[in-house]
Order: sequence, then C-alpha cells, then structure tokens
Amino acid sequence: MKAPFLRKASILVAGECVQSVFPETLKRFVENRAVLTSCPQVEEFSGLLQKLAMIVRCAKPNEMVVLTVDGSPHCNMLHVSVNGAVFLTKAKIPTKHFVIIGEGEAKEVSSQSIRVSRYLHLVEKCIQKCPEVISDLRRLSLEQRDVKNDVSTSSRQRRPLFHTRR
Repeated sequence: MKAPFLRKASILVAGECVQSVFPETLKRFVENRAVLTSCPQVEEFSGLLQKLAMIVRCAKPNEMVVLTVDGSPHCNMLHVSVNGAVFLTKAKIPTKHFVIIGEGEAKEVSSQSIRVSRYLHLVEKCIQKCPEVISDLRRLSLEQRDVKNDVSTSSRQRRPLFHTRR
C-alpha cells in the first residue's frame, strides 16, 4: 500500500457531494479519520469496488465509515461497494453506514439495510408490512410527490428508453 496514512486507520468514505452540500455534517465525521471521497456516478462501480478491496486488504484499516446523502442511487453504491470490499476480502473490519437526511442530520443505517436495498422483492415485502413508509417517501422524494398511488402510465404515449438496431 503506497498510502501509509491508510494503514490501520479509521477510514471515512464519503460521497463527493457531501463536501459541498453538507460541509458541517462532514466536519463531524473527519476527526481522527483518513478521508476518501468518491462519486460513483463518475467512477465505474467495479473500479471503485476493486480500489476499496485493495485498501481493505493492504491497509487493514481499523474501521470503515461511510457517509452519503440519503436517497441518492449513486451514493447508495458507496455503501454497497464498502460492504462488497469487506465481503470479498473476508476482512473482520467494523463498518458503519450513515446517510444524511433533511438539513444535515446523519442517521446510522445497518449493513443489512444496504444489502436489502439490492433485493427489490424484499423491499416490496417491507412496504407491504409497513405501508406508512410510503408517506415518509412522499415527504422525502421529489419524484414520489408526483406519483399518485401507482397510477398506470399505460394510457400515456411512451417512448422506449432503448432502441434496438437490426
């Protein structure tokens, strides 16, 4: 490992946007941690996963902490990548996951919730058992505010997202 500051460190992996959008929240997490930032929208997922796995394997950090913006699919990939790197290396490293909600409140989420988010049938099962989360979603998600209880869009003219060439 060519970055000695990562060896046996407590590493914070933060979404690139956190620095500019929530600088005060970021400040609360950086003390005594080596800070790495990334935007999975810009970096390819497999490259990010590989980098993190190499860091875990070579630097043997004492802890991995992830801080991202809640509701961002790109930021969610940072959480998935850290979980994946720890899994692939079979490391026994404590990991903590935090998402920033509202005006800067950091809320801890479990590694299990990150894993469940990849399996939509399990997410659906959770919604069926706890339908009030849809009300929370309407409050948090701009796109959800326009959705009216799963109204079908079949009556509207839709264009395909992908075109196949023959």
